[in-house]
Amino acid sequence: MQKSIERIAGDSEGVSYEFPVFRFDGSDKAAPSAYLQAALHAGELPGVVAIDALVPMLSRAEAEGRIKGNITVVPWANPIGRAQYLYGDHQGRFHLGTRTNFNRSFPLLAAPDVTLLPAHGTVDQRLKTRLLQLSIGHDIVLDLHCDDEGLAYLYVHTSLWPAMADCAAAMGVDAVVLWDEDTDGTFEGASIIPYQNVPADVARLDRRVATTVEYRGILDVDGALADSDAEGLYRLLVARGVILDQALSTSGSFTGIVAPIENIDMMPAPRSGAILYEVKPGDRVAKGALLATIVHAPGEAGGRTQVFAPQAGIILTRRSRRIIRAGEDLLKLVGDRKSADARSGTLED
Repeated sequence: MQKSIERIAGDSEGVSYEFPVFRFDGSDKAAPSAYLQAALHAGELPGVVAIDALVPMLSRAEAEGRIKGNITVVPWANPIGRAQYLYGDHQGRFHLGTRTNFNRSFPLLAAPDVTLLPAHGTVDQRLKTRLLQLSIGHDIVLDLHCDDEGLAYLYVHTSLWPAMADCAAAMGVDAVVLWDEDTDGTFEGASIIPYQNVPADVARLDRRVATTVEYRGILDVDGALADSDAEGLYRLLVARGVILDQALSTSGSFTGIVAPIENIDMMPAPRSGAILYEVKPGDRVAKGALLATIVHAPGEAGGRTQVFAPQAGIILTRRSRRIIRAGEDLLKLVGDRKSADARSGTLED
């Protein structure tokens, strides 16, 4: 394994940020290559500890000569967000200087050519450019995130499904959310959109992997889960031919939930207050089922407002905090049908 340090100059003199990059060289130039990064939202740590558990597995494979394709690993992709604290509270989702989500405003290139990337911009934009320089050109690109509280699930562009079903099965996720349009510039969008308008022999969509991996909830930073997630990542790399491991079975089909992003209801809170949930991730609910109660005027008559399911479906995620403002989202409901809420079409993470 080769370790290098990437440095991003800050927007003020004397300020800079750095993050490590691990590289494993493959023995077969024709084998697929892989790029993995975690914690683009710097406080989302399940992917960080999964990579910590994965790297010894990769090192063992390297020592035994079983790594066929090049592998690049960025264990903590956002040193800027990692350093942001406000009155002791970590702020790793938005850049405090530009107020931009760290998983937004990535350049959506017309072709997979890093020379098209912008050379200038604010420090968060330069970080995004560098991450794309490291990742574009790899056959497999995994962006490891987590939700508030939820099932393990993937976001997958429709052009890659069902060809990526083996990846979902290998990783052991519970659900796949399919999307088709990215106007906000997510990292995942920046990783797959450049391949949409190039010749098929360059795009190789039947063999390409690009996904946002949502590893359950933000508090699911656990050794056993990290080991299980690392094993899933390793199985994916074996299944796709990046690593050779004849002792590992990668057979099996994906039997989890598959739904278009248009079927997701985000369920905004009608009032501010304390949340009393009636459902948890993984629950199937009927149309009209009670999802949560908002206690907005405690102790007063009429001080509670109930929220009901607009359609039948599965609870994918819910908030980890129990205080909410009016209009904030309570949960993600993967409905059996298209949502009536137009916001369901956005990849909000």
